[in-house]
Amino acid sequence: MINQLVAKFLPLVPRSLVRVIAMRYIAGETIGDAVKTVQQLNSENAKATVDVLGEFVKSREQAISETATSRIVLDAIAENELDSGLSVKLTSLGLEFDDEFCYRNLYSIVKHAHEVNRFVRIDMENSPYTSRTLLMYRRLREEGFENVGIVLQAYMRRSSRDIEDLADLKPSVRLCKGIYREIPQIAYQSREDVQDNYKHLLRQLLDIGSYVGIATHDDVLVQDAQLFFMDNPQYAGHYEYQMLFGVRTELRRALIMDGNRLRVYVPFGADWYGYSVRRLRENPQIAGHVFRAIFRKE
Repeated sequence: MINQLVAKFLPLVPRSLVRVIAMRYIAGETIGDAVKTVQQLNSENAKATVDVLGEFVKSREQAISETATSRIVLDAIAENELDSGLSVKLTSLGLEFDDEFCYRNLYSIVKHAHEVNRFVRIDMENSPYTSRTLLMYRRLREEGFENVGIVLQAYMRRSSRDIEDLADLKPSVRLCKGIYREIPQIAYQSREDVQDNYKHLLRQLLDIGSYVGIATHDDVLVQDAQLFFMDNPQYAGHYEYQMLFGVRTELRRALIMDGNRLRVYVPFGADWYGYSVRRLRENPQIAGHVFRAIFRKE
């Protein structure tokens, strides 16, 4: 109940207070902020993927601007020799109103990333965009790009079938639980069902030869993965752990100390307020965690 109340009344919270909360989980507003954050993470032996905040773009002009910003970020990553890739949301590139226009924007980003020897992760958004996102990923791979990966969500009932459909590509996959609110007909609702499906999908991806980003802060899933890889050393080099910036830093450091490859998702941008409100309203449980985090240090 407290989680839902926090999420419901978040828009009434002073913007300055939301900023204090948000900046624990966002690198800042500028590319320079993102660069400094990634440099610090790299110094701690963590890799990164930078995300330019912004989604559900409504105009071609804004989508073109977002595309240009992504290319500039790739240049900054390369020029500063950061151990980082780039993550992009297709609704920021025009997917909401024109698929082909969006694809052209995405193609230009991935092509530029190839030129500067960097990797692009296509984020997965809510269910109206799932099939279209996977189609664009396949188009890029069929055009010869190897420097691009996708995201699959363990709470989606379709994800196992999607892995089967992508098997010929041996995709690089960021495997997460999923944050958007979806109906029971298409998404598992209980924590246990999502955890069980996550475990199944991880093994399914490894079986088809995928490189997997184990993107979770869930102790149950992290421990399951650790035990699995202890018993299956043949998968060494086929996975990494992934975490969100500002979340469970002690777990992140422990995984790195144990010799694991780990990547941190680093969002930045002027849309920090919209991003924070959307994320917290979509997932009241996170809203509750953030509210409690105000009163304690991690």
